[in-house]
Amino acid sequence: MALELSLVSASPPGGLAASPPPPAAIPGKEQQVAGVGILLQISMLVLSFVLGHVLRRHRFYYLPEASASLLIGLVVGGLANISNTETNTRMWFNFHDEFFFLFLLPPIIFQSGFSLSPKPFFANFGAIVTFAILGTFIASVVTGVLVYLGGLTFLMYKLPFVECLMFGALISATDPVTVLSIFQELGTDVNLYALVFGESVLNDAMAISLYRTMSLVRSQAAAGENFFMMVFQFLETFVGSLSSGVGVGFISALLFKYAGLDIDNLQNLECCLFVLFPYFSYMLAEGLGLSGIVSILFTGMVMKHYTFSNLSNNSQRFVSAFFHLLSSLAETFVFIYMGFDIAMEEHSWSHVGFIFFSIIFIIIARAVNVFSCAYLVNMSRPEHRRIPLKHQKALWFSGLRGAMAFALALQSANELPGGHGKTIFTTTTAIVVLTVLLIGGSTGTMLEALDVIGDENRSIENYDDNNGYIPPTYEEGSSSGGGLRMKLKEFHKSTTSFTALDRNYLTPFFTSQTDEDDDVFGEQPQNQRRGFYDQ
Repeated sequence: MALELSLVSASPPGGLAASPPPPAAIPGKEQQVAGVGILLQISMLVLSFVLGHVLRRHRFYYLPEASASLLIGLVVGGLANISNTETNTRMWFNFHDEFFFLFLLPPIIFQSGFSLSPKPFFANFGAIVTFAILGTFIASVVTGVLVYLGGLTFLMYKLPFVECLMFGALISATDPVTVLSIFQELGTDVNLYALVFGESVLNDAMAISLYRTMSLVRSQAAAGENFFMMVFQFLETFVGSLSSGVGVGFISALLFKYAGLDIDNLQNLECCLFVLFPYFSYMLAEGLGLSGIVSILFTGMVMKHYTFSNLSNNSQRFVSAFFHLLSSLAETFVFIYMGFDIAMEEHSWSHVGFIFFSIIFIIIARAVNVFSCAYLVNMSRPEHRRIPLKHQKALWFSGLRGAMAFALALQSANELPGGHGKTIFTTTTAIVVLTVLLIGGSTGTMLEALDVIGDENRSIENYDDNNGYIPPTYEEGSSSGGGLRMKLKEFHKSTTSFTALDRNYLTPFFTSQTDEDDDVFGEQPQNQRRGFYDQ
């Protein structure tokens, strides 16, 4: 990509005339260019936050904050092209795709896990896991197979089958930040919000594991890897990353429980250590050849559930605000850069058919994902706990693509040969822009049409039963219909078993909670965080 630093080639042999060496850099010129670049980036961030605040204050939901950030990037990139300053502007935005994975994505993903609201999340845990794990796998395979068949039938640009599966995996990573922000503004059913948010959090972990598995299969590929080896590689990546993230989270909980850092003169040290643990988890997984994104996600979930309650009150307020600030800056910058990049980069627009049919295929794959998984979930639930059709439609509509899909596509542009990576990158960028602008802008209308606005408090009182879970109730005489239904019911019953394990063993062991605040989900920290987020 043009993002990489160019290398000065040596003079050619044979006495041919060589281009003169570049002039020596003027002292201080590089610092000036870097300063101008940083100034431009800060200016766009400031404009994006101010514009987002104005739009939200006037309840103008047709242009959400993410869409506004995209448009700002598009306008700045377009002006740079018109004014013939593209080369200089590109120098100001000169960074690698590693910048995304090392500095921008970690705080976004960690905050996703850290900000989970535990009661609704665990009350719908079975459904969320079904949508995020099984559903993402279904969407990835369906998208990859349809893209491959489209290439065989000459509907679109033809890619090898493994690369089609890589594209299916990366484009299945959803990022409904725009939809969720409007959910919060307008108020919607708490179960629907938990399903959309919980699926998007775990979906990123699944998508990146599938993408890395397909990339690994392709690199050894050629070689006739069998199906079982591919499954093993996926499980190795996903389970290994999950284990390392959970392990780091548990270690941090024990450290803060027994180190005695929750006193006034050690709060600075307490906060510094807490901030370092997520990056330690990320780098540990990357160093072991696993997925740092998956690891830091589960570290965030464990640190929120156990470590957070071991902090002093001031440190709790600080780390909540700090990670919320980091993720907001990173996510806003990602959307600005996506808009900027689509205006500045040389995209492979020659394959418009690939973009058009890919959009159709991901809509179909998302529908297969949502409605098939909802059918499985409803088989295991009693009548009053089933996911209604209007919530299924909202889930289908909420499948925006965002930072994760863009970052993986950026990586594929460097990994895949010829024009394959460029085609995938261009298609992903177009899909991200279209879904954020069109779907994000029409979310309010969708919520009104589906009649899911204004009942944000419905069912909240039910979360107080059984320590935050809503276990399904089964009638003895009901005809369940077969072994699959019984297995699904047993899976939901295991959720209640985890509640007892967590309350009786994990929470007392890893936290310093007393009997007064012995809520399995840490109600007191949740209330303290709510004060910050509701401002």
